[in-house]
Amino acid sequence: MSVFSAYDGTKLAYRVLGEGPPLVCLPGGPMQDSVYLGDLGGLSAHRRLIMLDLRGTGRSAVPEDPASYRCDRLVDDVEALREHLGLERLDLLGHSAGTNLAALYAAGHPERVGRLALITPSTAAFGITVTGEVRVGTARLRRDEPWFPGAFAALEALVAGLPGADTFQAIAPFWYGRWDEAARAHRAAEDVQRNNEAAAVFAAEGAFDPPATRAALARLGSPVLVLAGEVDLNSPPPAVAELSGLFPYAESTVQPGAGHFPWLDDAQRFVTTTETFLSR
Repeated sequence: MSVFSAYDGTKLAYRVLGEGPPLVCLPGGPMQDSVYLGDLGGLSAHRRLIMLDLRGTGRSAVPEDPASYRCDRLVDDVEALREHLGLERLDLLGHSAGTNLAALYAAGHPERVGRLALITPSTAAFGITVTGEVRVGTARLRRDEPWFPGAFAALEALVAGLPGADTFQAIAPFWYGRWDEAARAHRAAEDVQRNNEAAAVFAAEGAFDPPATRAALARLGSPVLVLAGEVDLNSPPPAVAELSGLFPYAESTVQPGAGHFPWLDDAQRFVTTTETFLSR
């Protein structure tokens, strides 16, 4: 574990996995310990993965100012990491909520971005709305799964604005391409990996300015990979395709059978797709 100082003096930690060209990885959650990313299905065999623990998560220190958990303010932490690493440009990978941070960094520091990989991206920073109808339609692809009836009933209640106390746990199988023992363990670990206080601030008022972000990204000269999971409720393929269209040099792909964590569902396919993009 390595440590560096953010501009406000907060000590931030990161792990380094593997060898090869560096790839800075921004976790989602939001505000979840980067350990949930593992080694991204074996991507560390091709890349030196720089796994950043965002402030207040993992081994990183809790900041004095809780307002600094807001996504737009985290951009400075990524820039401080780049300076600490001595890199002129970053290849950057963001997952889920971390793609908001990756996008805001690219919008604010376009000259510092080499290649940008957005994995099962959140659409908040871009102002793209995912409708309940799209989520329900995506969920129906899993109708042959043994757990489907109960999970689908919970999802319908959530979409209708009538969630129960255990709704989010009930729909957990939808986040994974396979609801097996490994997926259950991965899901259970989230409860101790996320900083809930920080998560509540991450998308607070002022964090996102979609029109400004869209305008900046429309001028981005960097190649972009936007990867969706075929059965991902959080980032359904139609929304991800719309997001991809915001970039002038983007390629969009859908990983068959994958949920929100595609490196868990088919590691070989995920690594091949991502590394082919990064090395092109």
